[in-house]
Amino acid sequence: MTEPSTVFPPALRWEDGRTSRIPFMAYTGQEQHQRELERFFYRAHWCYVGLEAEIPQPGDFKRSVIGERSVIMTRAADGAVHVVENVCAHRGMRFCRARHGNAAQFVCPYHQWSYTLEGDLQGVPFRRGVKQDGKVNGGMPADFNIAEHGLNKLKVAVRGGVVFASFDHDVEPLEDFMGPVILGYFDRLFNGRRLKILGYNRQRIPGNWKLMQENIKDPYHPGLLHTWFVTFGLWRADNKSELKMDAHGRHAAMISTRGSAGRAAQVTQVSSFKESLQLKDPRFLDIVPEPWWGGPTAVMMTLFPSVVLQQQVNSVSTRHIQPVGHGAFDFVWTHFGFEDDTEDMTQRRLRQANLFGPAGFVSADDGEVIEFSQQSFESRPGHRALAELGGREVGDADHMVTETLIRGMYRYWRAVMEA
Repeated sequence: MTEPSTVFPPALRWEDGRTSRIPFMAYTGQEQHQRELERFFYRAHWCYVGLEAEIPQPGDFKRSVIGERSVIMTRAADGAVHVVENVCAHRGMRFCRARHGNAAQFVCPYHQWSYTLEGDLQGVPFRRGVKQDGKVNGGMPADFNIAEHGLNKLKVAVRGGVVFASFDHDVEPLEDFMGPVILGYFDRLFNGRRLKILGYNRQRIPGNWKLMQENIKDPYHPGLLHTWFVTFGLWRADNKSELKMDAHGRHAAMISTRGSAGRAAQVTQVSSFKESLQLKDPRFLDIVPEPWWGGPTAVMMTLFPSVVLQQQVNSVSTRHIQPVGHGAFDFVWTHFGFEDDTEDMTQRRLRQANLFGPAGFVSADDGEVIEFSQQSFESRPGHRALAELGGREVGDADHMVTETLIRGMYRYWRAVMEA
């Protein structure tokens, strides 16, 4: 009798009840990926769509993504924000191709069905047929009800200028979804000041979408992988720090206060570290503390499953995770400031944004290691990754020498996927 393969096992298997050893198969396989889409993106979760500042005027729209479904965020004539699925009710075409724009209505180019910005069907060509030689040809059936064939409308929640949506109209309130701890850090950044869009970056990373959630829940790597961070003291293992998560372990915040530059060899083993490294343009470190910080110079929040909310010194942005199959995801950065920023502060935010994005001094590293990790997961599905720094349990921490947030996320992942 042939023994089951341990190199290519037939199903994902955890070593024990904990989540400190993550099977490589958690990152592979299209069938599992489809279950993830259903359970995390299309049911019982709020997902990030965009910022209100991206649609400031009536008629403005932005095309976005939830999971692998195309959606459109709109601002109607009365100022209300709506989110509808980008799928024509007639033949299923993704009718909106523009990323941003302004329109009085949406018209599907295939058969010219038209919809209001709220998603209601308002026009069907030849609905009552076509007159020819004294008779009427065709037309929709007599019982065709235009009110029953609008676009798929999502439930919408707006807080602090950030727009979330859910395909599940029975989803819990957004505030309950975040939980009080993470909500406090969310409100710290999105505190009611009007936002101002500064620009975008987009990239496709050839790795499983969960790896970016892990990456921003992982304080182990920034002081090791990102030599830039270490050199200039923006993120070091000896910085004053806290790690917080919600009651489920799905959302998290890494909170850090900048340390002093140099002498990194005392707290790290970074072989590429050069203590004498200097910036040609010192304005990259022209950091001005802002009153709303309340102390921390960096707070990195992950709202599971779809978004990272970043404050790294004066640079603030959202990072939208958009899965593309099990082995890739689009990563969209929206850099923003505040309408009451001075011109100097706006330029400062833009300069510091060069740390991030596809070619950022820091973030380019993350995309590369995610790609290399995914290659190993695909080639050796019977193996597992370790997340045991700081132990094997799950809980908040007052330091960064731990992988507890990753363990917390997979505790939640297992609870939902194995239910």
